[in-house]
Amino acid sequence: MKIQEVLYIALINIEFLVTTQATPPALARETNEIEDEFECKPLVIAHRGASGYVPEHTLGSYSLAIAMGADYIEPDLVITKDSQLIIRHDNELSLTTDVSQRHEFANRRRNQTVDGTVLNGWFTEDFTLKEIKTLRVVERLPNIRPGNSRMDGSFSILTFQEILDLAKSFQNSAKRVIGVYPEIKRSTYFRNIGLPMEQLVVDTLHRNGYQGAQAPAYIQSFEVNNLKELKKITDIKLLQLFETNKSLQPADQAELGTGLTYGDMASVDGLKQIAKYASAVGPDKAYIIPRTSKNQLGSATRFVEDAHKAGLKVHPYGFRAENYFLPDEFQSKDKRPASLGNFQGELKAYLETGIDGLFSDQPDIPINMRKFCVNKTN
Repeated sequence: MKIQEVLYIALINIEFLVTTQATPPALARETNEIEDEFECKPLVIAHRGASGYVPEHTLGSYSLAIAMGADYIEPDLVITKDSQLIIRHDNELSLTTDVSQRHEFANRRRNQTVDGTVLNGWFTEDFTLKEIKTLRVVERLPNIRPGNSRMDGSFSILTFQEILDLAKSFQNSAKRVIGVYPEIKRSTYFRNIGLPMEQLVVDTLHRNGYQGAQAPAYIQSFEVNNLKELKKITDIKLLQLFETNKSLQPADQAELGTGLTYGDMASVDGLKQIAKYASAVGPDKAYIIPRTSKNQLGSATRFVEDAHKAGLKVHPYGFRAENYFLPDEFQSKDKRPASLGNFQGELKAYLETGIDGLFSDQPDIPINMRKFCVNKTN
């Protein structure tokens, strides 16, 4: 079945699934139902949904990812002026919505320093949820994903609750576990302006039945102290993210002046410290196989081995099929940035390192590669 056909089927059913569930179906029993099915099965986490095919963080993107068989869907969480959790990668709205075309919000444009970077635009914390819901989503990468741009204006911004309702509704009809993998964005920034998110995230998950280490959920963050705080208030699994640049510090550590960098955290001792509060790590994939000066894959590092020795699962990001994102040897002959390359070749190299899962914009491709895995029951 073509991707477009899968999307069409998902979309014509989605309104019924989301709006007719007076009582959401029971939550799946435990994460092990996802993680233990195959001997060599890496978890496939749909990065912002199936964002390689549909604009990110939309009902269409998440529905397609679920229809494709993704184990987890990954919503990024930011917050509104009235303390409502919504799904956006950035608190600045102009890259992925039509806010710049909305004359009624023209006076909301301003400069704001976010985690040390001065941005000019429109920010979620200046809008109520009611106002946010009037905006329409546009494609973040129109030059790389022009097909997605044809759907500009088709979707609204989702709340965290709507994502959980979606996952549970589809779980009932698909008769399989569909996990959720929220990322708390800009934790220190939002806390400093009086909009902390951690307790809201936990309360929302607990209220929806996600409780305990066996729940089909992970909470992730690029910061450190908020994960340590979360460890005290929930048993849901936590994942420590790593920025691409190893010399950078997590935003909270920079504010505290600890000197701790992502490179420090990736060391043997650093991973042991992370294991005290997290169940998994989410490095940029270059921590596992860095690229050479010729933009080709180099040799694998010890990161996966060291993380496993510390008792951590390894779920790297971000796997994408377009030439623009692929190493040179896996790009298609035409070399055009938007063309699809040999994504399977890159994936195979990373799977051979023993990773436990991966974040992908095109989740169908790693899912289809799993047909070569050996079922434990055979």
